[in-house]
Amino acid sequence: MTDQPEPGRPDAPRLTTREAAELLGVKPETVYAYVSRGQLSSVRAAGGRGSTFDAGEVRALARRSGRREPSPAGGDLVFRTGITLIEEDRYYFRGVDATELARNHGYEEVAEWLWTGELRPGVRFEAPPETLAAARRAVGALPAHSGSTDRLRVAVTAAAATDPLRFDLSREAVLSGARSLIPTLVGALPVVGGAPEAEEGSLARQLWPRLTARPADAPALAVLDTALVLLIDHDLAASTLAARVAASAHAHPYAVVSAGLGVLEGPLHGAASGPAHRMLQEAVDRGSAVPVVADHLRTGRRVPGLGHRLYRGEDPRARTLFALLEDVPQAAGALAAAREVVATTARHAPLHANIDLALAVLSVGCGMAAEAGETVFAVSRTAGWIAHALEEYGERPLRIRPSGQYTGPRPPQPTP
Repeated sequence: MTDQPEPGRPDAPRLTTREAAELLGVKPETVYAYVSRGQLSSVRAAGGRGSTFDAGEVRALARRSGRREPSPAGGDLVFRTGITLIEEDRYYFRGVDATELARNHGYEEVAEWLWTGELRPGVRFEAPPETLAAARRAVGALPAHSGSTDRLRVAVTAAAATDPLRFDLSREAVLSGARSLIPTLVGALPVVGGAPEAEEGSLARQLWPRLTARPADAPALAVLDTALVLLIDHDLAASTLAARVAASAHAHPYAVVSAGLGVLEGPLHGAASGPAHRMLQEAVDRGSAVPVVADHLRTGRRVPGLGHRLYRGEDPRARTLFALLEDVPQAAGALAAAREVVATTARHAPLHANIDLALAVLSVGCGMAAEAGETVFAVSRTAGWIAHALEEYGERPLRIRPSGQYTGPRPPQPTP
């Protein structure tokens, strides 16, 4: 869009380019990009020195877009969200301390809190029999070596195919589908070994036999349920951003969850507890974490389960789980190894335990596979992806459209 001459209305509030950029929370170049796309109008300032913008129009765009670009120290887009706040080494779900919620409420209750802002004591999610049967058939057709994320992705696709109302993006329809999808994902996973299947009870109880053949005792089950709550959301993590992009395009909730699961296929998000599990298992087998840490450092590998970019101190999720794991006798060896890992690395680097190390203590101590933490993460985070989808469905569609910075050869180039 070309600048129009300034109409010379002294009563019309006008902003400079810099003022408009500050109000929108973007760079000046982005303001001009908004003008070129027709999202914002501008007029040439008196004397032809720069452009000016209507303050009301800029404020309306700020409310509508929710897009922010932070200072150069950052680099990521920022979105308005009322779900999770992380500050001063603590995090909150809708303003309530997340670790307090995890200590006092089960996964389904906190999922409802995230979705609706209401706690429903004793709420249980149930999988429709037809949907669960379809998901189990689809998962059962996969090769035996398939991972848990492979199975969950297939289960989501099967569940979507059985739901003719999946394209209804009304709040009621999305919530109804979410309440049935999450237990479907759990129920579609195969039971480990000869463990009896838990058909009823909390989601944690149903998930337990799909993680280990060992029987579930109350303390261990409490750790699993608490882990599910703690992992339900963590602001705009990579998988959540992918989910919001899908929701911005008005993809249905099953596709939103598939987008989130796709990001978990990478080794840097969601699957990070696997390396921590293998490290702790080796430490337990060797009787000491010291040589294991030394081997990691000698081969140039980072020690897994330590540090988090959002917390200066210990990850509050890890701190909460470690406290509960003290009451799980079978996890004592893994817990001692985890503490030795932290103490050993602290001699040279001030790194604290994160949630991946705590999940590894649970998986090693309770005889689970190395990918168990990834399974817990994926099942738990599904509720968070749905919460973000609900927010995004209420925004302007396709608003998440970053501009590329072209670095290729300048045209015109000869035709190859």
